[in-house]
Amino acid sequence: FPFRLFPLREHGMNWRAKPLTCQEIQAFKKSKEVMQRFIRAYQLMLRFYGINLINEETGELKRAENWAERFQNLNRFSHNNLRITRILKCLGEMGYEHYQVHLVKFFLTETLVKETLPNVKRSALDYFLFTIRSKRKRRELVHYAWQHFKPRGSFVWGPHDKLLKYR
Repeated sequence: FPFRLFPLREHGMNWRAKPLTCQEIQAFKKSKEVMQRFIRAYQLMLRFYGINLINEETGELKRAENWAERFQNLNRFSHNNLRITRILKCLGEMGYEHYQVHLVKFFLTETLVKETLPNVKRSALDYFLFTIRSKRKRRELVHYAWQHFKPRGSFVWGPHDKLLKYR
């Protein structure tokens, strides 16, 4: 179950899974083996979604060769959006905020710019964006989303007056 691969400090859909404690998170972060397994689990789920992690340092992503087939799956089954939200939250818990930013930007690009994931767009805007821990990075991504959202007048994820002045 992907849910067990990406534990959180909150209850999820699996009522038997216990939420993580802050002490457990700190212990995970100190274990090189646990963190390597975490990255492997992240890469496994990314591949399932048709995405490759191309830089472990930065978290940079690109479409996998099988992206078209995997994106069909993402568009067809909305339960994947809950899993992606969970993965994003877990990345933040584990100290991979920079990975969060790349994954959210990837989904914003695919939904708003390339328009390949129309059924993921609402989740990307309503949930994925707001898992970003860094206020500055979250603002940058909201601005990026606003720049590419159509029709721009219907954008409700940030105040238009501030978005117009954003630098």
